[in-house]
This record gives sequence, structure tokens and C-alpha cells, in this order.
Amino acid sequence: MDPELLSMVPRPVCAILLLFPVTEKYETFRTEEEEKIKAQGQEVKPSVYFMKQTISNACGTIGLIHAIANNRNKINFEAESSLKKFLDESDSMSPEERAKFLETYEAIRVTHESSAHEGQTEAPSIDEKVDLHFIALVNVDGILYELDGRKPFPINHGQSNDDTFLEDAIEVCKKFMERDPDELRFNAIALAAA
Repeated sequence: MDPELLSMVPRPVCAILLLFPVTEKYETFRTEEEEKIKAQGQEVKPSVYFMKQTISNACGTIGLIHAIANNRNKINFEAESSLKKFLDESDSMSPEERAKFLETYEAIRVTHESSAHEGQTEAPSIDEKVDLHFIALVNVDGILYELDGRKPFPINHGQSNDDTFLEDAIEVCKKFMERDPDELRFNAIALAAA
């Protein structure tokens, strides 16, 4: 997360996927953050594509959907893309309706399951308790949003733009790390130009 290393990441960066440990400290922060936002409110642009996570251990898939859905104008989809079809069909749905739609959307379910079994480590069963979680950070209409399907709404992290998005998103990632300084299990992945 050093500026010199960040300068090597191809631009533009469309999204950051952050993998982090779900600890007691994080859960306390999450509850406090949610209550604060409910009390004070926040701006969330209607163009933000957000969905709830109702499928256990699918946070990586949800994070990828959030990253891609909020950058469709920068991505070339294949003509018969199942993901593009899913996004188009779910565009007018609520976050909860999108989650239910994903539960029954066969093409993405099959892809998720086959991808989960391709890795070098054994994937947890769908009901196994895991303590790592993926979220997506995206720039939508000049605002940096944290999209976490476990939360009731997107989190507005303030202004950003295409030129500063990577550095702005890394600052958000650093806050996750600062909340749990004894933890080492953090990973950030950029969705960027090839």
C-alpha cells in the first residue's frame, strides 16, 4: 500500500476488492457505524448497484458482482454473458430482490461453485463459519462507496475520481487495518486496465 508500489498498478482502477478478517473489533465497529449512519443519514446515489448477501460464504462472488455492476460502462461483455444478463435483469430490483434473484440464478450459481473448487485450498462448505470477508470499493459518480452485502446499505466514504480512486480506496483499506493492528490477514485486489 506504499505509494511507490501503487504507482505500478495499471490505470484506470475500477474497483478494489478487500479481503479482511471479521473480528470482534470489526463487528463492534460495524454495529456502531450502522447506528451512526441510520441516525445521521448519508448520500447514496441511485446509480449505485448494491445487493444483500443471503448466500453463505459467497462474499467473494458478491464483491465481484458489486465491482463489475458499478463499472459496466468500462467493461466489454461477451454477447451471451450470463453475468451481463443477470445485471440487466436485476438492475431495477431492490438489494434484497437482487439477493433472492441470485439465489435462483443457475448460471452464476454453477460458476460460483466450480470456481470455489478450483483453488489451491479446499473451499469451506456453504454453511461453514468463516472469519474472512470480501467487500468492494467503487467510485460511482465521484463518490467512493464501500459495498458489503452483510451491511444494510452502501457506505459513502466521500469524494473520489478516476485519477485518485486507487489512493482513496487504499486509505479506506488502511482504516480496516488500523482497527485491527494485530491482524495480518488483509489482501487488496484491483480491478484495473489490462
